[in-house]
Amino acid sequence: METVGVLLLFLIGLFQLVLVVRIIIEMIHSFSRQFAPPRWFYPVAEPMFRITDPPVKALRRIIPPLRMGGVALDISVIVLFIILQLITLLVRLIFFPVPGITA
Repeated sequence: METVGVLLLFLIGLFQLVLVVRIIIEMIHSFSRQFAPPRWFYPVAEPMFRITDPPVKALRRIIPPLRMGGVALDISVIVLFIILQLITLLVRLIFFPVPGITA
């Protein structure tokens, strides 16, 4: 049972890492529109976007970007991070209970 918890925590952590890389890529693209990444970049970046697109797009439908003048702030990724942190907390409580604390 502990192995399942470790595997879940690893997968959630890996997904969060991929999400951070996606955020960095999107920020570079938004701040520098003329930036052209090297050729090797696309085969690496495409799977990252394919993995993170479904939950990000689902949250974008529910939570529209905040408009502040001419700038739109997309908070769906932040909300996804919070959800992933809550799932991590639940996995830790379920698979690695602390003596004296009940869920």
